[in-house]
Amino acid sequence: MIGASKARALLAVKIVHTVVWALFVLCIAAIPVLTWRGELVAATWFVGIVFVEVLVIVLNRWRCPLTPVAARYTQDRRANFDIFLPEWIARHNKLIFGGLYLAGIVVLILGWATERS
Repeated sequence: MIGASKARALLAVKIVHTVVWALFVLCIAAIPVLTWRGELVAATWFVGIVFVEVLVIVLNRWRCPLTPVAARYTQDRRANFDIFLPEWIARHNKLIFGGLYLAGIVVLILGWATERS
């Protein structure tokens, strides 16, 4: 029974982690789209929302706070042990989506600059 309860707990953490991750990915993707549509205030809000996530990760020594929660329920330490993502995406998550986030910020800055011209 202990193994089954740990498996259920890990499943719950992985589901929550995946949903939260997907919401932040949608926020990152929305930044250039909203900028392109001229919705600069909304895009700026999304930059701020993701920035809060970045602060949480930085203050947590570059790890999601859900990772140590998931670690309580398994010995597995693959890059995706705590989330439903392919291992290569989980391994390079910060690089991929951090780069997209920074690119979105650049696009937004250019959007604000051209709007004021």
